[in-house]
Amino acid sequence: MLTENIIIKNTAGLHAKPASLFVQTANEFTSEIYVCKGSTRVNAKSIMGVMILSVSQGDEVTLECNGDDEQAAMDRLTALINNKFGLPDE
Repeated sequence: MLTENIIIKNTAGLHAKPASLFVQTANEFTSEIYVCKGSTRVNAKSIMGVMILSVSQGDEVTLECNGDDEQAAMDRLTALINNKFGLPDE
């Protein structure tokens, strides 16, 4: 299992469009993928789970990937976050 702490940099955090892009990307992989904020851990392939976290700009989350394609999943998801989901800041 791979884990990585990462800071959310985009202004919208993990809400609306960024959350949708995050979940769509997570669903491209067979690995189990979780995102954690504080003591809350949710399935990264669930839009409702990701939205429940209420992740805002500047929050730190932990990504957990476990499975055959865990490295590829971690690489893609961290790149997506670090590139601010490819969206312009509001």
